[in-house]
Amino acid sequence: MQLGVVFPQTEIGPEPDPIREYALAAEAAGYEHLLVYDHVLGADPNRPEGFSGPYDKNSLFHEPLVLFGYLAGITDRLELVTGILVLTQRQTALVAKQATEVDLLSNGRLRLGIGVGWNSIEFEALGENFYNRGRRVEEQIEVLRALWSKEAISFEGNYHSIVQAGINPLPLTRSIPIWIGGMSEPVIERVGRLSDGWFPQYRDPSELPLGIERVHAAAEAAGRSPTDIGIEARVQLGGDAQEAATTANDWIEAGATHISVNTMNAGYTNVAEHIEAIEQFRKAFVS
Repeated sequence: MQLGVVFPQTEIGPEPDPIREYALAAEAAGYEHLLVYDHVLGADPNRPEGFSGPYDKNSLFHEPLVLFGYLAGITDRLELVTGILVLTQRQTALVAKQATEVDLLSNGRLRLGIGVGWNSIEFEALGENFYNRGRRVEEQIEVLRALWSKEAISFEGNYHSIVQAGINPLPLTRSIPIWIGGMSEPVIERVGRLSDGWFPQYRDPSELPLGIERVHAAAEAAGRSPTDIGIEARVQLGGDAQEAATTANDWIEAGATHISVNTMNAGYTNVAEHIEAIEQFRKAFVS
């Protein structure tokens, strides 16, 4: 089982020093990965068309892959995880290039979690189609893996046309793990068929076994080994550290292979409080 932290980016502020302090503290405490959320644009709640969503223009989001270039240079062991990157609002070849750069700078410590997104405003502003994103993401995964594994590819699909071109350099092992986030039936089937792992969004550990069963059935139908698919759950911190550790163990018993602990929305007002929370949890979890 691998234990990580959710980067508290909506609360850590824009300055580099708290970012550095937090990442180094997480690594020193023994955490094995750092997970970062993704949004490019935040909508103005007062826009004429209206807006309703969990994040808006007042929500601070660091750009994950640029952030990882910085974190790759100051950390030694932390796996750098997008959880998730909205792949469908980005150019696939550019993501392949950027992800490879992080992979190289971090000496192979990137795990690329992807999803189809929910905010149509971002898609419109970035020039991508919100309404075909489910179909397009599967082709994007195929293109990513092809670009990472070969010096040059030719690919003709519904959404991509590449004629004898490739990225240089290639990833260290010519591969980067791709995990998928989401909960819909198409997503769960896609996880089993294509993904190296899954970010479910269940609130209670008791819900996880049924989801894993569905993922494994899809994997077996695709001729894959279900045991090759990782499962990452999240634990909210902010109360009793021992109680949170018990919840983490409940997720593990339910089938999670990875756990991330989240300190956002717990009332912390500075990076020192976020660090104290993850340190206390780590001690409770290993005791």
